[in-house]
This record gives sequence, structure tokens and C-alpha cells, in this order.
Amino acid sequence: MKFGIGFANILHWTTAEGAVEFGQAAEAAGFDSVWTVEHVVYPDEYASQYPYDPSGKMAMTPDSPLPDPLIWLTWVASATTSLRLGTGILILPQRNPVVLAKSLGTLDSMSGGRVILGVGVGWLKEEFEALGIPWERRGQRTDDYIGAMRALWDADSTSFDSDHASFSGVSVNPKPANGRVPIVIGGHSRAAARRAGRLGDGFWPGPREGVSMAELIDEMRQTAAAAGRDPEGIEITVGLPNTPMDDPAGLIQEVAELGGDRLIVPSFLFFADTANTMAAFGRQLRDADQ
Repeated sequence: MKFGIGFANILHWTTAEGAVEFGQAAEAAGFDSVWTVEHVVYPDEYASQYPYDPSGKMAMTPDSPLPDPLIWLTWVASATTSLRLGTGILILPQRNPVVLAKSLGTLDSMSGGRVILGVGVGWLKEEFEALGIPWERRGQRTDDYIGAMRALWDADSTSFDSDHASFSGVSVNPKPANGRVPIVIGGHSRAAARRAGRLGDGFWPGPREGVSMAELIDEMRQTAAAAGRDPEGIEITVGLPNTPMDDPAGLIQEVAELGGDRLIVPSFLFFADTANTMAAFGRQLRDADQ
């Protein structure tokens, strides 16, 4: 079992010093990865329903700092040597795929192949409106952008043509260290599960009332098999709604029963005395996983 930490770029870890503290503590404690969250803007008012809290609202305020995930991860990369650098998630249809392929290729190359790109289609319509990006067909836009980035990573003088991305005879370098940046599809919908089955290197299912993570994982696997892909080759990352620090064995068992390969624990567990609390919980997790 791999162990990662989610919600990495929040609270007092949003500063340069905080990012270094967080990344170095996570690496020293034996966690394999850290995962950022993303919003470019926070609308003063929004009708969109945040899907991961019964209140329908994000647990932040308009003045909460939330650093750009790739810049924050670059800062962490420069202060660590083996820690994987994950976006959990980056809102892909809000990004230019050619520019993003360049940024990710650069970060992955310079960090020695440590980047994991977790992506989602987004839930906050008002944010799309502020960015001037269409809300409609954002799922298809996501699919097209994945294809465009992989085309740019796979070869020079490459071409790609779809409804939302089109180019011919162009090259983006540096390439990712291992050829491609692995792409993890995140989401709480059956559409996300199917996207992971068709296109993902990994899947991060989100909890949702009425649809269990087990059902989403099964949907992903069925879709992968129908697409001629090996479902077992798609890495499953799981963040549980509740993460009691006093039962690491129970956490690991729950993730294992889902078929998970990686357990994500939330950063706020380590709000106080970050390095020591991370080290202690990291030991607990490793001992329980023996």
C-alpha cells in the first residue's frame, strides 16, 4: 500500500516556508506523495453545489490563500528528492492543454519523473464563467485535452485534431522523464469512472450520496475491460471521508477491500507540529501494513 497526503497546499503550508516544511516532513515520514487542490478564483456567491460536503459549500473563505498547484509543487520538488508530486485535482478543462503539457513536461523532467497529474472536470460553474471558459461539454473538453497532451509528450513534430484542441507539426520539450506524466482521473460520478476506464492511468473515486466508491471502481473496471484495457493496470487512489488516526490498520483494510493501491490522508491531521505528527502517523501506517 502507498500512502499520500491530500489537501497539501492549504492552511499555513501555503507559504514558501510552509511548502518546504510540508514536503520535507512528508518525505521523511515515508509518505510516497503529496496532492494539491485547485481553484483559480473563489466567487463571492455561488449556486453550484460542492459535492463533498453536505452543506454544499467549500470549507474556505474568499480570502483563503490557495496557491497555484503546479507552482506550489515546483517549490516542494526543489526541496525534496523522492516525494511524488500530485495534483488532487487540477481542473483540466480550465487549462490550455499545450501550455499545460509544457509546464508538466518541465516540472516532471526537472524533478526526475515525480509528477502525477490528477484531473477532474470541475463542479463550480461560476468559476468557469469568471475564466471565460464554457461550462458545457467540459467532459469532452477534458478527454480532448488528455489526448492532446499525450500526443505532445509522445513525439516531436506531432499533430492532433479534435473539437477542443487542434495543432499540426509542433513539438513541446522537455518531455516528461518517463515519456508521459501519469494521469489520474478524479471524480464522484459514473462519467468520471468511465473516463478513468477509457483514458486513465489511475482513478481517484470521490464519495457521493447514492453511489459508493465500490460501485464507481467497478464501473471503471468494466469500462476498461470493454475498451480492451487491463483494469488491474489502472492504479486506484482512495481518500476516505473519515480518517481516524487511532486505527491505521482499519484504514488500510478498508482501502484494500476496495482494491485500492494508495491511501490518501488529509493534511489537517498534521496541523500542529507537522514534522513530528507526520513522522508518528507514517510509522503507524507502515507498521500496520506489514
